[in-house]
Amino acid sequence: MTSKRRSLELLHEALVECRRCDRLVAWREEVARVKRRAYRDETYWGRPIPGFGDPDATLIIMGLAPAAHGGNRTGRMFTGDRSGDFLYAALHRAGVASQPTSVRRGDGLTLTGAFIVAPCRCAPPENKPTPAELASCRPWLEAELALLDRAHTYLALGKTGYDAVLTLAKKHGNVSAAPPFAHGARAEIPDPRGGGGLAWLFGSYHVSQQNTQTGRLTAAMFDEVLEAALKRARV
Repeated sequence: MTSKRRSLELLHEALVECRRCDRLVAWREEVARVKRRAYRDETYWGRPIPGFGDPDATLIIMGLAPAAHGGNRTGRMFTGDRSGDFLYAALHRAGVASQPTSVRRGDGLTLTGAFIVAPCRCAPPENKPTPAELASCRPWLEAELALLDRAHTYLALGKTGYDAVLTLAKKHGNVSAAPPFAHGARAEIPDPRGGGGLAWLFGSYHVSQQNTQTGRLTAAMFDEVLEAALKRARV
């Protein structure tokens, strides 16, 4: 095991014990206790969700927060709901994911060249973390990105993820030239990890069921943005 992978494991062991935000802790644990009827025989994860993927990734995929009966149930980013079905199928088509589905932790799925994170690690009520909760969670994100030392390209899924990347980049330089969030937006920004370098930020509509089931985000639309981000990440 590489020292980087071990460092990520140690960070994640600490992260999953986090109880900083009373509202989020109460909600994630209530959902895990009450459960959805379809999953009543399952043991929910009910804790913060670590990032998932390749420690040597050059592409960071920035989500929003775990779904109550998705990541909060399975313990893996974008796993156990339709948003994950959409995302991992696309990553598989692009040659990033080893399989087109993500069902549960330990199902054999691996990613190559990409790592999935989120600015909020606990399932929030109505999928809406507060600004204070995002700020409280930010040190976990910063610590995780610090260990992903090859990352230089970011694909943000939704405005919250896009803004989270810019918030980190602002600490290291001027981001005024970055366009407002939009599907297909792209910008060269100060590296959110610091170090004086530059990085690229791409924006996509979130892969939520609300977007994919209404046609606001189609597979072709997402594949196009993902391809552009991967092309930059592989430079």
